[in-house]
Amino acid sequence: MNILNATLSLGILGLVFGILLGFASKAFEVKVDPKIPKLRECLPGANCGGCGFAGCDAYAEAIVMEGAKPNLCSVGGVKTAEDIGEVLGIKVDLTEKMTAFVKCNGNCDSAKVRYDLEGVTDCLTASLMIGGGSKSCSYGCLGLGSCVNVCEFDALEIVNGIAKVNVDKCTNCGACINICPKGLIESVPISKKVRVECNNIEIGRHVKENCSAACIGCKLCERNCPKDAVHVVNNLAKVDYAKCINCQICTKKCPTGAIKLSIN
Repeated sequence: MNILNATLSLGILGLVFGILLGFASKAFEVKVDPKIPKLRECLPGANCGGCGFAGCDAYAEAIVMEGAKPNLCSVGGVKTAEDIGEVLGIKVDLTEKMTAFVKCNGNCDSAKVRYDLEGVTDCLTASLMIGGGSKSCSYGCLGLGSCVNVCEFDALEIVNGIAKVNVDKCTNCGACINICPKGLIESVPISKKVRVECNNIEIGRHVKENCSAACIGCKLCERNCPKDAVHVVNNLAKVDYAKCINCQICTKKCPTGAIKLSIN
């Protein structure tokens, strides 16, 4: 009899708690905008953070709840932006595809090395060494591949001592940009092929002595550009991609070959 009473009591308590839990789940339910899961299905699931949010879930929620721009997914590109626009019922402004670019051509053939690095396997550690690393140019790529290691898309590799980007694989997620201790990697429009492969802002004869491919701030590129798209700022040539038409005059005038036409 006692067992039966105990069983009945437990059953009644279970029923009561079940009803209370069901009521609580309804009363405190957080309603989710149906657009959020639909947007999440549009996103590629890379969770790279290139959009500026923690991942695809956070980005989908931010679009609906915070008004985040719907064209920030560099991995999905144009197709994802169009799909998002369809869910939202709006026309999305499609931005040009961007790619990471390493502003250095100080490879093993052109850049001098002051000393050998032994036991150092990452760029951050190397940058803390004397002179900012083993290269005579303290602004150059250290070539130890920290950017390669953080890229989830296999878009970087070390070629002849410096990092190179595979444009076809790059999603412009920004991981390599953030990891580079020299600040050598930037985001550029993929259609603009004229690029300054140098980041050295020093001036003087030693600049070219340290690296034969360095920008020496001579301003020949600036004086010869027909569209006023190249200017030497702080001793370093800079390309204004809003004006550049890829005419390549600056690449031909540059005496050190620091300005090149990207073949990627």
